[in-house]
Amino acid sequence: MRIVVTGATGFLGRAFSILAMKAGHKVIGLGRDVDKGRELERDGVPFCECDLMNEERMHALFGVSQVVVHCAALSSPWGRREDFWRANVEGTRKVVYAAQKAGIRRLVHVSTPSIYFEFRDRLGVKEGDPLPRPVNDYAMTKLVAEHVVRDRIEDAVIIRPRGIFGAGDTTLLPRLERVASKGVMPLFRGGESLVDLTHVDDVAQALLIAATKEGVAGTYNVSQGDPIRVRDLIETVLGARGIPFRWRDVPVGPALLAARAAESVCKLLPRMPEPPVTAYGIGLLAYSQTLDISAARDVLGWQPSKGIREALDLTLRGNDPVGLPVYAASGGAAK
Repeated sequence: MRIVVTGATGFLGRAFSILAMKAGHKVIGLGRDVDKGRELERDGVPFCECDLMNEERMHALFGVSQVVVHCAALSSPWGRREDFWRANVEGTRKVVYAAQKAGIRRLVHVSTPSIYFEFRDRLGVKEGDPLPRPVNDYAMTKLVAEHVVRDRIEDAVIIRPRGIFGAGDTTLLPRLERVASKGVMPLFRGGESLVDLTHVDDVAQALLIAATKEGVAGTYNVSQGDPIRVRDLIETVLGARGIPFRWRDVPVGPALLAARAAESVCKLLPRMPEPPVTAYGIGLLAYSQTLDISAARDVLGWQPSKGIREALDLTLRGNDPVGLPVYAASGGAAK
């Protein structure tokens, strides 16, 4: 198939673009980072510099494709609302309009399980469960973007991957390392909360099936399907990196009050710098959130390739999973 990928120079977009190319599809990667675009081309994926606001350019590029996989987004626990709105809502709207004008029927949109988050434990969350008020502007704008996609594209697939990690990750595991660099890690509720994570290669596989398999329009949770305790996750990551630290028991309530006070101050400062810790960041460590991935298994025919500990071990040893099954255009059989 002919597939155009937005955000192809990002962590997930690059992994998907390379996987789709190796599976025999014709891929064009879009992005703004020319240097990373050259790296992508060295991996065999043609790259075109393109801003999401340039609807006409996207329309021209989409005209030679059958599927658009929309990975581009502003993903961060902190930032200006207008920046999130421009990137995640207006950017998605431009992608959708360009796809419609080009006659694209299948659009695969990468969303987030952050829209499920509440400051309480939530286990086995399903795609159709009632949604709480968005925890931050990132979650809010990604939820609005989902509505934009569903309202305009009949054959749309929305993927909600949880906690993406793997080789080249610049967000999830590095953030843990930065917090631990001070020598102390806060321990909320004994570190017993459960967290779902997903290896980037498994998310890329889910996107490939979503892009190529017929009759799968809908929304799907994606995770490793193997929740891990927060305490075990942090000890595994920091132990593998050789980063010494000690735990400090911290009550959740006062920590959240302090984080929200810091957020209020930072919002008033020039350039609105990110506070040392956000309420959302504390919530991720303090409360369980796991996903029900049965729809992805049953409808997409996708399943994670490895358990969480094996995937983490391979990533941390610098020997990321290789040789993952490549799904054919039918979306079913691996080859």
